[in-house]
Order: sequence, then C-alpha cells, then structure tokens
Amino acid sequence: MASLLDLSKNNLSYYTVPAVMVVTYLPHFYASVRAGRNYSLAYPRSTPERLAKAADLDKQTIRRIQRAEAATANGLETLGLYAAGVVAGNVSGMGIRKLNVLTLGYLAVRIIYNYLYVIAQDNSRRAPLRSLSWLVGLGIISSLFVWAGHWPAREVMAKETGLPCIDMSR
Repeated sequence: MASLLDLSKNNLSYYTVPAVMVVTYLPHFYASVRAGRNYSLAYPRSTPERLAKAADLDKQTIRRIQRAEAATANGLETLGLYAAGVVAGNVSGMGIRKLNVLTLGYLAVRIIYNYLYVIAQDNSRRAPLRSLSWLVGLGIISSLFVWAGHWPAREVMAKETGLPCIDMSR
C-alpha cells in the first residue's frame, strides 16, 4: 500500500481521467434520483419543464437538482481539456510526481466543486467558494500544459547552453 502512495514512482495520471469523468457524472445521477418521477429516461431534457410543474418537490430540492445538472455540464465542458493536458504532460516526459500531484489535485478540486455547487450553495454566500474551486481547477489544467511545454524546452536549453539540466520533478 505504501508503494501506491509514492507519487514519484507510479504514474496515476491516466487513471484520473476516467475518475474525473465519474466525478463529473455523479451530480447528474444525484439529480436523476432526487427528481424521481419528474425525471424521464425517455425524454431527459424535459426534466426542467417537469420540475417547474412538480408539486411533490420543495424549492430547495429543485434548486439542488438544477445546480447538479449545471455542475455536470461544467465538468463536461472542461473534461476534454483536462484529458488533453494529462496526455500532454505524459508525452512531454514531465516528472511522474508532478503529474500525479496535479492530476490528483484536479480530481480533488472537482469533488469539492461538485459539493460546493450542489449542496453547500443552498446558502448563496458560498458561491464565491465554488468559483474559487473552479478557478483552481482551471489553474491546474493550465499548469499541465505549461509544464508540458516547459519539460522538452529545458532539455533543448541544456544542450544548447551546455549547462546542466535541473530536475524540477521533485
């Protein structure tokens, strides 16, 4: 078990892509279950109309369902970019530890984002926390691309200048 937790030896980054996908769809499943008979498998996009007419659900539940669907949509909007960043990091030869820290960090941020958006935002004063978690996630995705671009460049600079290449993967 200890070797699995050693972030510098096992490359976990590719495994986080399907994990992030599952985390992205969890709010949708939550919304489907909470909507109950107001959710139609035959016409799932009719759920907002059905919720507007629902007499069996309180306003807080309806708002949570709506926010859960919005959280899923947001996750789907960034999933492709995240997956591309993971591939870029791996192809560039970025250090395993750095890749693991960034990708596991993104997974954690998406879990926090979902909770803040769907549940904690019953109190609208918590909305800035949700926005902050989204920005952190976007920063992590950007970092994957920046570090992926930096990794090959440092090798070229070392060859051209004759200076030693500093290993920044630790």
